[in-house]
Amino acid sequence: MSDSAHAAAAPPRELSASDAAFVVAADALTFATTAEVAITPDWKGQERALAAIELGLGVAHAGFNIYVSGLGGTQREQTVASLLTELTRTLPRPGDRVLVQNFQNRDRPRAFYLPAGQGKQLRRDMVELVEDLKRSLPETFRKETFENEKEALSERYGHEGEAIARELQQRATEKGFVVQYHPQGGIFFLPLRKDGQPMEPEEFQKLSQPEQDELRQKERELGRDLKTMLRRQQALARRLGREVKDAERRVAADVIAPMVDDIAQRYESAEVHQYLNDVHEHMLDNLEAFREPAPAPPPIPGMYTASAADGLVDYEINVLVDNSATTGAPIIIEGSPTYKNLFGSVERMVDPSGKLVTNFTRIKTGSLLRGHGGCVIINALDALTEPQVWRPLKRCLKSEELEIEAYDPFALFATTALKPEPMRISTRVVLTGPAELFQLLYFYDEEFREIFKVKADFGFEVDGDDARASFVAQVARIVRDEQLPAFRRAAVARLIEFGARSVNHRRKLPSQWEDLADVMREAAFWCRKAGAAEVDDAHVQHALEQRIFRLNRIEEKLRELIRDGVLLVDVDGRKVGQVNGLAVLNLGGYEFGRPSRVTAAVAMGGAGIINIEREAQLSGHTHDKGVLIVSGYLRRLYAQDFPLSLSASLCFEQSYSGIDGDSASSTELYALISSLSGVPLRQDLAVTGSVNQWGEIQPIGGINEKVEGFYATCRAIGLTGAQGVVMPVQNIDGLVLRPEVVDAIRAGQFHLYPIRTIDEGLEVLSGVKAGSVAEEGTIHRLAVQRLRQLAEGLKHFGTPPPPPPSMPASPPASPPAPPK
Repeated sequence: MSDSAHAAAAPPRELSASDAAFVVAADALTFATTAEVAITPDWKGQERALAAIELGLGVAHAGFNIYVSGLGGTQREQTVASLLTELTRTLPRPGDRVLVQNFQNRDRPRAFYLPAGQGKQLRRDMVELVEDLKRSLPETFRKETFENEKEALSERYGHEGEAIARELQQRATEKGFVVQYHPQGGIFFLPLRKDGQPMEPEEFQKLSQPEQDELRQKERELGRDLKTMLRRQQALARRLGREVKDAERRVAADVIAPMVDDIAQRYESAEVHQYLNDVHEHMLDNLEAFREPAPAPPPIPGMYTASAADGLVDYEINVLVDNSATTGAPIIIEGSPTYKNLFGSVERMVDPSGKLVTNFTRIKTGSLLRGHGGCVIINALDALTEPQVWRPLKRCLKSEELEIEAYDPFALFATTALKPEPMRISTRVVLTGPAELFQLLYFYDEEFREIFKVKADFGFEVDGDDARASFVAQVARIVRDEQLPAFRRAAVARLIEFGARSVNHRRKLPSQWEDLADVMREAAFWCRKAGAAEVDDAHVQHALEQRIFRLNRIEEKLRELIRDGVLLVDVDGRKVGQVNGLAVLNLGGYEFGRPSRVTAAVAMGGAGIINIEREAQLSGHTHDKGVLIVSGYLRRLYAQDFPLSLSASLCFEQSYSGIDGDSASSTELYALISSLSGVPLRQDLAVTGSVNQWGEIQPIGGINEKVEGFYATCRAIGLTGAQGVVMPVQNIDGLVLRPEVVDAIRAGQFHLYPIRTIDEGLEVLSGVKAGSVAEEGTIHRLAVQRLRQLAEGLKHFGTPPPPPPSMPASPPASPPAPPK
């Protein structure tokens, strides 16, 4: 049928420049600069997430820890912290946590809980107690009364010792021997001559053998007597030592008891009272530590040197958590959630023999204990990837008990058995991470769902009448917090436009601020570089343009390839079975649209619709689904009274990497219907939009990038005044195009055609009425006639051999582009 016989289509609807732009009038803002804007905490649009967090904080039962998803950017932990600070402002301040020596089991230091500020006070009291005793006890021991008591004891026991020595001498004399004391401490016996003088060795040798044997026997008997005497003297010395110690304990107790009692009266804790009683008893058993030390040799650099203070370390107080300066509940961001940083550690030192040693004062706390009574914020991915963190964290949160242990995964042997008593904690852990990670943990980690029962899902956009006021308040807060130059209202208006574009909706604004803050920082940089005192709209615009300039090298290269004819794209004329599709490329931090030629070829056969991208393993699952929907549309519309028998192929020409998404399904359908009907389609138009089996056009993502991408291509090749984009009507509210594209639409150099159905798109692309399969001169009538011819031809020639088997569906060789 000739073109003149085609039924003409009605003129299409076209968008105006005002429909494609989103412009905020600076005069609509009621302030001159952000310095005049009141900054108030505002979480507009996040009521759902706020309610979840309040629940997690309010339920005291174990397991109501919180997983925060939806927040992006590097400052998300800080954002959560500021929110938690507001919500916990009225919560009570937690107390202190201290660690003390366990005098009954030194490997298990005791931990107890004190009101805030008392931990530091107890440490100060114990330091003062030790210092006072180091001064007062030696003075007490030097007093004349105590010295006289010790001398009396020494004299009494000295007399008893002398009596024992005289007894030994008496026995030696009776046996003809004399007792000799060697200067170096030895005791031995010498036989006597008849004149009472010690016998010389030569004289002993002249004695007869029986006489020598008799003297040796007597000497052995005296040796046994000597051992008995020594045992008696040692027992005497022990009795003297005990009596001296008892005297020292009695005198020291009179000094220590009042001091310890004075400290005990300052505390109500029964644990403190018990500890002080243990300290009192231990001090009486450890009085040597309080004596004046003898002069020590100079220390060796870098080597631990024992000192008298080592004997007093038992009385130190290790304040693990000091909340004396804390107001409200503690909110802690654990930026490096290693085992030691979360749970604590036991530090070690090298003693003079080269061994690694430690004591309870070298035990350090972690953020889980410091966060008792409040919250600890952790990046979920960091907690999962840090060695030996995830399992202990779950165990701690389930039991609500924390045990500080020595952790050294690379040690060849254990260096200490020191392990404090378990400590009860009431810490809410807040994990931040993507929603996908929450889902994985929820379904594949049974313990996770028992421990993190609350999910706070933050939205990324907000709408409503007061969305703009909330946005402006956040702009002012960023200016204040980061000490940026004040932003004029024209600059803020430009930021509002940027915010609307970032969420692809003119009636919505973002509720997350990382991208906004970056643009503001960059605008402030250009403001300072220009020597301006305040940021204006020109600085914001320049910052946005520079962002594009830094990242669009690949985009410009593709434009160059299209302009030079390397990448084939037609932007004028008409062709059968060929349409310009639009895709969005994401280069990481920058997205842009590019046109791609989509072609369809139809022939007699029974292979159906062949997706060339799928056969080449370059197609993603969503794109494959779109092609199947195209097949369903053809069957529904054309194959009601005869079988759909054809072999057709669809192809994204010059596509060498993976593609995905269903936004090109309508484009493929246009190309296929054009190939069937023989009606040529305009090449000065590009198409985007997905389609369902009923022929309804569905919205897609990246509408701004796609429109701007095709406009830039047309401008590179040459604007004709007829070029434009056919788009889903549902995407109109998402249009926030760059000023140059809006100006081209206003000047009639570029056009946007919103459509609701495939039929509307066919009419815009062809100028021919879509009609129905029964209406002569319409596209659908021509298409069904062609399909009937193919079916009858196939029946005439017989059943063709089956097509070659399709290649198995598998992940594409290259990562597909994000679906749009």
